[in-house]
Amino acid sequence: MPGLLLDTLRGSNTEERPIWLMRQAGRYLPEYRELRAEKGGFLALVYDTDAAAEITMQPIRRFGFDGAILFSDILIVPYAMGQDLTFVAGEGPRLSPRLVDSALSALEAVPERLTPIYDTVRKVRAQLDPTKTMLGFAGSPWTVATYMVAGEGSRDQAETRALAYRDPEGFQAIVEGITEVTVDYLSGQIEAGAEAIQLFDSWSGTLSPSQFERWVIAPNARIVKELRARHPETPIIGFPKGAGEKLPAYARESGVDAVGVDETIDPVWAARELPAGMPVQGNFDPLLVLAGGDDLESEARRVLDAFADRPHVFNLGHGIGQHTPIAHVERLLSTVRAWRRA
Repeated sequence: MPGLLLDTLRGSNTEERPIWLMRQAGRYLPEYRELRAEKGGFLALVYDTDAAAEITMQPIRRFGFDGAILFSDILIVPYAMGQDLTFVAGEGPRLSPRLVDSALSALEAVPERLTPIYDTVRKVRAQLDPTKTMLGFAGSPWTVATYMVAGEGSRDQAETRALAYRDPEGFQAIVEGITEVTVDYLSGQIEAGAEAIQLFDSWSGTLSPSQFERWVIAPNARIVKELRARHPETPIIGFPKGAGEKLPAYARESGVDAVGVDETIDPVWAARELPAGMPVQGNFDPLLVLAGGDDLESEARRVLDAFADRPHVFNLGHGIGQHTPIAHVERLLSTVRAWRRA
């Protein structure tokens, strides 16, 4: 029996709104911090499939969200493509060798690094209530490429943007390599039990319109086309953070079933400009969940009202912050649960 989230992603404009939160499985939860202290670093948790399944389930048990998002990381794909991956405390992930210095062809793929992720999906699906939706995910090629090229995250992705201008054919090869692995990776998640998947393009907002068309829309469209040929019933959410006025073109041309909207977009504008009837996900500001107060409820209702005439999954405009109080999440959840479409 499909639940509220899956129904919405398939196009039903439900009276109640499903809710899940990006990064809902993670550092703001005391039970996560306790498990991480016991088990060790982030990558160790991802590859301990029992621990990863437990982390995925923690926010479902605590809050009853409508979707369980796989506990993993977008950089598992470059790790499987042969780059070394480490997480430096207080600094974030590091990949080596950097592709700004080395060729993609020099990497030796290690596809077995994907296998434990599928095992985690199976373990979560076995525990999950059938009315809750199991969500898989991957990073979109542009965003993953920015890490592979620079070896780490950056504010403006300057090294990767410069490489794409300087050597578009070479950069195309990187994007195509990521795309091929991503299709297989997401297909494996679906075969293991993921009922919907999300493509995260977290750094799409730094690209010019023509570059956005080439490095965001085109590779995502290829992933969607190939996944749909293999798994036609599985909804695909595309989340191009920072897309701004380019969001309607992404929604039309990428082929995704639902589009994620970040907190910088006016929900009234998005409801008007996005394709009619297309499910939308978002777009509550995660900093308002951190801050709390009466504005949390009034702004949540404003987002819900703006998307009342189309299928809508309530979510954040990006991931929930590490220091977000549990009580604020509970208040947000009760506000969304109390709302009804007129």
